[in-house]
Amino acid sequence: MIEKIFNVFRIPDLRKKLIFTGLMLLVYRLGGHVPTPGINKAALASVMQGFNNSLLGLYDMFAGGFFSQASIFALGIMPYISASIIIQLLGSVVPYFQRLQKEGDEGRKKIIQLTRYGTVLIAFLQAIGVSIFLQGYPGTTAGPIVPNPGFFFTLVTIVTLITGTIFVMWLGEQISDYGIGNGISLIIMVGILSRAPHVFLNQIKQMNSGLVNPLTNIILLAIMFLVILIVVAITTGTRKIPVQYAKRVVGRKVYGGQSTHIPLRILTAGVMPIIFAQALMFLPNTLASFSTEGSWLNDTLTRLFSPTHPVYSIFLGFLIIVFTYFYTAIAFNPVDVADNMKKQGGFIPGVRPGKSTADYIDNILTRVTLPAAIFLAIVAIFPSILMGIVDGIDFSLASFFGGTSLLIIVGVGLDTLQQVESHLLMRNYDGFLKTGKIKGRRRF
Repeated sequence: MIEKIFNVFRIPDLRKKLIFTGLMLLVYRLGGHVPTPGINKAALASVMQGFNNSLLGLYDMFAGGFFSQASIFALGIMPYISASIIIQLLGSVVPYFQRLQKEGDEGRKKIIQLTRYGTVLIAFLQAIGVSIFLQGYPGTTAGPIVPNPGFFFTLVTIVTLITGTIFVMWLGEQISDYGIGNGISLIIMVGILSRAPHVFLNQIKQMNSGLVNPLTNIILLAIMFLVILIVVAITTGTRKIPVQYAKRVVGRKVYGGQSTHIPLRILTAGVMPIIFAQALMFLPNTLASFSTEGSWLNDTLTRLFSPTHPVYSIFLGFLIIVFTYFYTAIAFNPVDVADNMKKQGGFIPGVRPGKSTADYIDNILTRVTLPAAIFLAIVAIFPSILMGIVDGIDFSLASFFGGTSLLIIVGVGLDTLQQVESHLLMRNYDGFLKTGKIKGRRRF
């Protein structure tokens, strides 16, 4: 294994990509410690400790802990994710966006540009909500969160947070273009991993003080290991559809005649449905931030959409299942596959070419996607279940033993490792696995 790691740095192009990716992620982590002007950090820290089991605490985890620090990167990359969801949804119902999706590179560039505009708009709305929340929160023992509230503070906060979001989006695009892996996904993963040391150290302290049973930690680690195994199995699993190609004689050469298969992924959508669903689950909290602290709307939305509430779990699970099918439909088109097979003289034994083949593939895809979607939903709401059966565990810790954060870490890690593996195999180096290539998930 050590020799294979050294092989990674023997390839000049791969070495440059890895170094560039590391530097961009380092810039993101260092830049996140620059505070937003006009905020009492001590008061904010005391307030955010009470939101660990709320949606704000979950948002803070996705933002790499920068939201609780009122950093210039407090909004993280989530406005970009939300804008991407909206654009992809519009691509399914609006003819203009459907035409852009069919225009190749030019259409893709236009969609990316519209996504950037949408990111700025969503970041603008969220920045307004953040400024209202910070100014309207009651004073703490450390003083008010905003010592000098007013129009100037609101303006500075909006400009700062929007600029920070645009810069994070630019970092993600640079990693995708010149680094290794998908930049947006890597930024989310690094943000989640940055919280891990603090979470686990806090658990060790509680264990040493006698607040947590050591046997509980052992059981939690076993659960985490089991969840990781199942996530890898579901993410890399495929359903092979046999395909037979007819023989064709072109000049003096004979083409076709061989048997092969279509590797249909069990989880074609990867972990993107979880990221999409989680981004939408932040909307109620955004709406609550626009209302007055202690009002009926604020209290209702905050209570119902807390990660520990059953309503939150039901909505999150439903959205994950819906987005799994939605993203699978975008990523894999059975009609195109059937048409390409027909043009090349391929057919599935016992199935007529054309529409019957497309229906056959679509039927199999629908069936194998259902258990994968249900599995994603169960793992995503597993922290809430874990908190109900294990005493002395908070949501931030439970999410590392089985939940959205664990799914994202494993999925992004597999994707990045698969890209490194492909570079090694192209240069005639052994990959990390002797049994074959790593099947990574679909890129964002």
